[in-house]
Amino acid sequence: GAPWRALHGAPLAELSGDQDFQLFLHKNLEFTRKIKGDVAALQRVVCDTFQLCKEEELLLVQQDLRITQVALEHCHRPSFQAEACFSQIRNGLHAYHSSLAAVLELLPSHAGLVETLQLDAANLSSNIQQQMEDLGLDTVTFPAEGRGPLPAFSSRFQHQVGGFLILANFQRFLETAYRALRHLARL
Repeated sequence: GAPWRALHGAPLAELSGDQDFQLFLHKNLEFTRKIKGDVAALQRVVCDTFQLCKEEELLLVQQDLRITQVALEHCHRPSFQAEACFSQIRNGLHAYHSSLAAVLELLPSHAGLVETLQLDAANLSSNIQQQMEDLGLDTVTFPAEGRGPLPAFSSRFQHQVGGFLILANFQRFLETAYRALRHLARL
């Protein structure tokens, strides 16, 4: 049995001894943790600069802006599927890479951190793509659920809220991605 076949189903016992795969997981767990820290730093900037700190206060505006969370349903148990999860993480990283342009416009004085985040998102996506290829996995591109161009913000306030929500969603996305990688590392 080839080790990548295990990725199609739930148990990944055949890969648990694969040192290259374990190294990939551990390196990218650290990388994901670093990205989460950078997102948190930007969230603090948005909180301090615009007094936008609590997501629940912005739910009505969020619905109006149609800023949605990128789906990672294949990364949750019991429907966990490594191949589909990796593809969803890659697609999500690509979407957030694009969405961060709105944050860049909003926080020009923090361009270095936002650009680092964009680069890190692209690199993490690339790492996952490479690992999928190394394991002989198919990469799946999920339909972009309303993830077209950035929302057109009709006011400065909407742009500020939009930036806040993009970062909040990205942080949740990264938390799920982190848990999925950690789950694989424990198998």
